[in-house]
Amino acid sequence: MTGFPLIRAYMARDLITLSPDTEINKAMIVLLEARISGAPVVDDMGHLVGVLSKKDCLKAALNASYYQELGGAVTDYMSTEVQTLDVEQDIVAAAETFLASPYRRFPVMSDGKLVGQVSRSDILRGLTELWG
Repeated sequence: MTGFPLIRAYMARDLITLSPDTEINKAMIVLLEARISGAPVVDDMGHLVGVLSKKDCLKAALNASYYQELGGAVTDYMSTEVQTLDVEQDIVAAAETFLASPYRRFPVMSDGKLVGQVSRSDILRGLTELWG
């Protein structure tokens, strides 16, 4: 134990999630209306199976521009290799992970279950509270 606060103190717990079967156009609307950059994709059992980002949606929309048709499910466009953080990780270690990664947010896991999401802003808030 490092003595630093844990991710659990700063993560978002009330998440917008998507299903792999959701139509991509509906998923795009969800992200835009909620003003979020992406959302975890969970199966019927609640297991994390991917993440759909606005970048993924942009690929779908660009593809639709070429073929004059927008279609398909979230599963066709989502990223399936998802980097996650553990709920028991401290915020300093999380900050190091963010610095080494292009991602703006990470799903947070506890015993293999999705329990939240943490963003760069969440970790920065934690660090400023720690040192401010």
